[in-house]
Amino acid sequence: MKFRPLTVAFAAAVLTAGAATAAFAAGASPAVTAAAVADPGRPAADIALDAARKPAELLALIGLKAGDTIVDVFPGPYWDRLFSAVVGPTGKVIAFQSTEMAKAEQETLPASGSAPIAGYPNVVAFSGPINGFSTASPVDVVWMRQNYHDLYDPFMGPANVPAFNKAVFKSLKPGGRYVIIDHSAPDGSGIAAANTTHRIDAAVVKTDMAAAGFVFAGESNALRNPADARDKMVFDKAIRGKTDQFVYVFRKP
Repeated sequence: MKFRPLTVAFAAAVLTAGAATAAFAAGASPAVTAAAVADPGRPAADIALDAARKPAELLALIGLKAGDTIVDVFPGPYWDRLFSAVVGPTGKVIAFQSTEMAKAEQETLPASGSAPIAGYPNVVAFSGPINGFSTASPVDVVWMRQNYHDLYDPFMGPANVPAFNKAVFKSLKPGGRYVIIDHSAPDGSGIAAANTTHRIDAAVVKTDMAAAGFVFAGESNALRNPADARDKMVFDKAIRGKTDQFVYVFRKP
């Protein structure tokens, strides 16, 4: 895989990581992380999303490195291509899709164990019911972007959220990270917006993680938008792609 040369400004963005804090060992070097984002083989449609998704900042935050295994819960090819480049041929990206989500989205699931993204053989598909989540061996990172609130939605079964989080805890190596990114609901609103505006109160996530045994390890303000009143549905044209989002990293002690 060939990469574009880094610009000074781009490398600096990786180093600063967008007002991020973290309490675990560093992952890939800034050069590796930036090279993954600058890969000329990435689709143009992916690159067009970079300004809003801040991949350099978030990859720098989560501590992913060559040889790691990361599970992408409710996966998407945009992030899985980036993860693939960072973990390299000795690492693995497990793209986990729940059967409940696939049914809701009328999605045909790839066969478990198959490579769902052409040209990225270290990305491996895996599926099953959300309440049966597990991994064959301990992993380094579990990532969930913009879907934690869905665990509280009726179409998920409903999910047994405490049991799911404990299953994630069990799946991680000591020191492993659970990364959650989601659309912010008003403070104090709990899970009331999960099935309406598709948001969640960030405090709920912290409470859930503490109950599962996780330690809060870091966050990034890269996706924050103080102009978002947090009251509109995330698919509303007035706010879509510009919602206020929290980025939290939790660590298994």
